[in-house]
Amino acid sequence: MTWYAEYITPTDSFGEIAPIFKKNFTCGKKIVKATLYITAIGVYEARINGSRVGDFIMAPGWTVYNKRLQYQQYDITPYIKEDNTFTVTVGKGWYRSRLAGWLRPVDEGSSLPPAVIAQIEIAYSDGTRETVATDNTWTAARSPILFCDIYDGVVYDATSTEENTDLPVKVFPLDKGNLIPQQGEKVIEQERLKPFRYIVTPKGERVIDFGQNLTGYIEFTVNAKAGDRVSISHAEILDKDGNFYNENYRSAKAKIEYICRDGKQTFKPTLTFFGFQYIRLDEFPGEVNPDDFTAIAVYSDMKKTGTLASSNSMLNRLFSNIFWGQKGNFLDIPTDCPQRDERLGWTGDAQVFVRTASYNYDVEKFFTKWLADLAAEQGEDGHVPHVIPNVLPDDSDVGTVSVKRSSAAWGDAAVICPWQIYLTYGDKTILENQYDSMCRWIDYITNNTKDAYLWTGGKHYGDWLALDGDIKSRRGASNEDFIASVYYAYSTSLVAKAGKVLGRDVTEYEKLYKKIVMQIRKAFPTYKTQTEHVLALYFDIAEDKKAVADSLAQMIRDNDYHLSTGFVGTPYLLHALSDNGYSDIAYSLLLQDTFPSWLFSVKMGATTVWEHWDGIREDGSVWDSMMNSYNHYAYGAVADWVYGVAAGIQTVENAPGFEKIVFAPTPDDRLDWLYASIETRFGTASSRWYRFEGKLRYEIVTPSPATVHIDGKTYHVERGTYIF
Repeated sequence: MTWYAEYITPTDSFGEIAPIFKKNFTCGKKIVKATLYITAIGVYEARINGSRVGDFIMAPGWTVYNKRLQYQQYDITPYIKEDNTFTVTVGKGWYRSRLAGWLRPVDEGSSLPPAVIAQIEIAYSDGTRETVATDNTWTAARSPILFCDIYDGVVYDATSTEENTDLPVKVFPLDKGNLIPQQGEKVIEQERLKPFRYIVTPKGERVIDFGQNLTGYIEFTVNAKAGDRVSISHAEILDKDGNFYNENYRSAKAKIEYICRDGKQTFKPTLTFFGFQYIRLDEFPGEVNPDDFTAIAVYSDMKKTGTLASSNSMLNRLFSNIFWGQKGNFLDIPTDCPQRDERLGWTGDAQVFVRTASYNYDVEKFFTKWLADLAAEQGEDGHVPHVIPNVLPDDSDVGTVSVKRSSAAWGDAAVICPWQIYLTYGDKTILENQYDSMCRWIDYITNNTKDAYLWTGGKHYGDWLALDGDIKSRRGASNEDFIASVYYAYSTSLVAKAGKVLGRDVTEYEKLYKKIVMQIRKAFPTYKTQTEHVLALYFDIAEDKKAVADSLAQMIRDNDYHLSTGFVGTPYLLHALSDNGYSDIAYSLLLQDTFPSWLFSVKMGATTVWEHWDGIREDGSVWDSMMNSYNHYAYGAVADWVYGVAAGIQTVENAPGFEKIVFAPTPDDRLDWLYASIETRFGTASSRWYRFEGKLRYEIVTPSPATVHIDGKTYHVERGTYIF
C-alpha cells in the first residue's frame, strides 16, 4: 500500500467535540472499483453519501499505536455516485482516552489531536484511475458528539447544526511507517436483547434490567421536544436493597447524555461502549415504554466453535456465563473487564483462559494480532508488561500491589498463549511469529533472578485474589518465588517444544528446564497451600505425585470441599485432581454451590463470571467497590476441564489442531448426562455421555483419527460416529 494521503486535523481545536472530516468529489465516468483505505488517531465512523461504510465498530481497534496502527480496507463501489460526500467522524477511542483510568485525572488523555488519514482509489472502465486522499483541501466541522470517551460515555446534541459548516483542516505530520493492514478480527454489533423487566427501585429510580451482563450499548427511541434531555447510567448489579449500584465502576462515568430534537427519534452511541446489565433513566421525557429500549452486544467477530451442556441447570448457567464473559471481554483485545475505568489487556487473565477461549470461539486471528502487540511492547531486555497494549508505567500501584517490570504467570502469556493457539489450530505460523518473543521472555527471567535456575527476588501478583492470604494484599498465601520458578520451568519447557516444531536447536532450553526443575525441588520440597500443591502437580514438579495429590485432596476435604485458590491456582485445580486419581473431588468442586465456588455466583444471580468469589455475599452485600467486576472471565477457565476431562476431548501434541484426537470422558454419578463439542479445522468433535437403561452410554463423533479411552479399554478409530 502506497500512501499519498496525509493525516489531517482541524486547524482550530474543537475541545471535547468530535470532529467530522469532509470531502466532496465527483466521478464523471463509469466506475469499475472504488476502494477506501482509512485509519484514525482515535476511533472513526466513515460515511459516503450518508451510508455507513462497513460494520466495524470502534475501528481501527486497539494496538500498540506507535508501532502498529491498523488501517482498514473497504470496497465502497456500491456507495459511489456521480456527486459524492465522504465524511469521517473521529472519537477519542483508546488512542486518546484517559487510559488507565485510575492513574489519570478525568480530564487527562492523549496530547495528540483527533486526526484521520484516508485514501480512496477509484478505477474507471476506460482504464484510468483517480485518488482522493486526505490533505488540506478537506474540511472539518463540529459533530453533534459533544463528548465521547471510552470510560465516561457520550454526550450527543441532536439539535446541533454545526456539522453543516466547513472549517479548515491542516496536515498533521505523523509518521506513516507504523501503518499495517487490518490484522485482527473486526468488532461488530452482535445480539440484540430486549428488556427482561422494568422496575422502580425502593429509591424511586427508573431501571431497566436486560437480564444479561453484556458489553455494548443501548439503542432507544423517544418522542420529545427540542431541548429535552435523556440521561442514562449503566450498572452491572442492584444492591442488596434492590437499588441501582455502580460504585464498582470507580471513576468511569459510563453515561449517555442525549439532547433531543423535535419528534420521534432513535439513538445509539457509536464510538464508545459500556459493560452493563442495568440502565437507570436519570432523565427521560414522557412515559417509559420498555419496548423502546434494546441492548446491543458488541464484541470481536469470532465464530462460535464450542458447546457445553449438561443435566444440571446451574452448571448450564455457568457455561452460559463463561461464554458471555468471553464475548464481553473479547472486544478487540482480551480485557480483564469491560465496565470500570480499566478495560485493559491483562496478560495473566489471557494466559489462564486461552485454552477455554480457543475451544469456545475461533480466536486464532484474534490472538495472532494481540500477541503481535505483546511482542511489540516487549522490552529490549525481554520483559513483558502487565497489560497489552501497555498503558501502565513500569512502576505503578495496581490495587495494593506495587508492580515493576513483569510478573510471573502474567508475562508467561508470551509463551503459553502462542503454544495453546498452535495446539488448538495446528498452524505453526503463530510459533514462527512469536518464537523470538518467547525466547526473550525466558532470557529475561534467567537474567533477572537472585538465584540461578529459579526466579526469586521479583515483584509478582502471586496467586491473585486467592482466599488463603491477607485480604489486604490480594496476593494469596502461596510462596511467590515458588510460583515464579514453577512458571519459569513450564514456559522453558514450552519454548523447547515450540523450537522443536520449528526445527530449531533447543538443547540449551532442554538443559535449562532440567536444571530449573531440579533446583525447584531442592529449594521448595514441601507445599503448604492448595495452589502450591496444584502447581507442583500440574507442572510436573512434585517428585512424589501421589503424596502431593493425596495431601491436596485432604486439604479440600478439610475445607468442606471448597477451593481457596486465586487466578494462578484455579485454572489448574481440577486438572491436578483428576490427573492424579481424584476426579470425584474435582466434580465436587465444580458442583459446589456454596461460597467459594463457581456455582455460588450462579446461585446469587450472576450472568457472567465474577472477579471475586464473593463479589456479592450471601446477605446481598458487595465485597468491595474499588476492584469488584461482575464480568471478569479468568475463573471461566474451568471450562477447559469440562471439555478436556469431563467430556474428554483432548488434543495431541504431535498432531495439533485436532488432526488426531484423544477421547477420554470422565463421567460422574451426580450428572445424568453431559455434552461437549468443538468445531476444529477438520470438522466437529463431540462427546456425549448419559445414563441409558442402568448403564452409561457414550456417543463419540470424531472428524479425525482418534484414540478412545472408555472404562479402562482403548479403541483406535477413524473419522466417524461411535457409540459405546
